[in-house]
Formats: sequence, structure tokens, C-alpha cells
Amino acid sequence: MSAVALDLRRTAGFIVADKRGRVVGKVEGPMYGTAPDVPDALSVRAGFLSRHRRLVPASAIEQIDGASGVIGLRVDRESIRRFL
Repeated sequence: MSAVALDLRRTAGFIVADKRGRVVGKVEGPMYGTAPDVPDALSVRAGFLSRHRRLVPASAIEQIDGASGVIGLRVDRESIRRFL
């Protein structure tokens, strides 16, 4: 499945896991960049009290399972950029 075909606008609250199955965090919401109506990335918060977030680009997403609420990535969590 292509990352372009994925609808990132309805993924708030989903759990994000890296390619090894380790939890990266929970999606806070989509992030927009090149187009105002098409999200380019997801903002993922690592923990409940964590102040840092990770920027997960749409190209790093391998699959989205709407039934279980899990997003699988094709990269390790160490390769995902952090931001405040």
C-alpha cells in the first residue's frame, strides 16, 4: 500500500510502532506542509507526560490498521526526528 493512498487525517489516537514492533508513541494529529489540505506527516507523542514529540513522515508509514488502531512503520524509531 502506498503512503500517498493513506488518509492521515483520521489517525489521531492511533498507536505507532516501528519496524521491529516497538511502540514509538500515540498520534496527536496530522501535520501539514506542502498542501493545506493534505497532511505530510504525523505528530507522535512518546508518553503521557513527555514533552517531546516525533515527526513521522508519510513516506515512513508502511501500513495503517484501522481495526486495531495501529500504524506500522518501515523504519526504526531511532531514525525518526524529534521536536518539541
